[in-house]
Amino acid sequence: MDDNMTMRLEIARRIYDLDAEVYRVLGSSLGRVFNSDRDMTVRRLANLMGDFTQGHYLRSELALISNMARTIPVKADRSRLMTEYNEILHALDKLPTNFNSLDILDPKMAHLNSLRLNRRFDQGNHLVVCIGRTYGSAGTDIGFALADALKINYYDSEIFTEVLERMEADPKSVQDRVSFAHKQNLNQSLGMDKNRGLKERLREFNRYHGLPTEDALFFNQSGLLCDMAKREDFIIMGRCADAILSNNGIPHISLFINAPFNLRVRRVMDTDGLDKKGAVKLLHQLDRRHRHYYEFYTGRRWGDPANYDLCLNSASYGIDGSVALVRQLIEKSRESAKD
Repeated sequence: MDDNMTMRLEIARRIYDLDAEVYRVLGSSLGRVFNSDRDMTVRRLANLMGDFTQGHYLRSELALISNMARTIPVKADRSRLMTEYNEILHALDKLPTNFNSLDILDPKMAHLNSLRLNRRFDQGNHLVVCIGRTYGSAGTDIGFALADALKINYYDSEIFTEVLERMEADPKSVQDRVSFAHKQNLNQSLGMDKNRGLKERLREFNRYHGLPTEDALFFNQSGLLCDMAKREDFIIMGRCADAILSNNGIPHISLFINAPFNLRVRRVMDTDGLDKKGAVKLLHQLDRRHRHYYEFYTGRRWGDPANYDLCLNSASYGIDGSVALVRQLIEKSRESAKD
């Protein structure tokens, strides 16, 4: 076994044990993130660390653990477990093939940028940051790193699905509002799944009180998102969150992260193991899909600067620089709220 794999296995064990300890201390009725055999789970986590194409799964699982850990009421326990979480992130960063290392920085542009900030939200509201992004712009990496830097919860589509499913399983939850089909993919959300039979479509029709499945899912997640914004600080990736919160009068900061197409192509070639032709095709498909979903449910133009507080070219700053930039925006907003 090479040294890199040994390091990954050790970190994987720490992740598994952290999840177990968070569950033990919290005694959560929502359950653990990892329920499988320890050795099997550790091996899977170690493999994820070495695969750029699957790194988002590891990121989501880590975020679920940290989100739960931040709810621990005893300060000493919460501090101890969050310290271990942060040390695990630092260990991941040191891996030769860490899952979050490919940057999008364009050094020629980075030195040209400056920032002018205005007041963004009023004092007393929860900090909610909505991030839209194009695939290959490192937007998800930036969102995850920003949540860690701000010490707030992080939700992407996979975590949001998991939260909805867990709430549905919780007898204390409102069943109708959070009904959710687990692992519903984006094609189904856009109504592109042509293979569902008549019986399945009728069953979904009855389940959602006559609404099309994709519409019911959107309304359910919208209601949950608004409830969350009244209870906690968090970062939410996509989900039309900026438009949903705006329509409900809930303060938030909205960002859109993009990068030059050629740099996105290069990054996707590295992260997804595609040749240039395949990367270009994938980006065009995903851009069309994301644009259709966003514009269908919001009536807004996806990526239009008029719809966001800040549109960020991640190639101008890279991942770390983008995180620092947004933190500066938030800190300035908080200072303005005190005036």
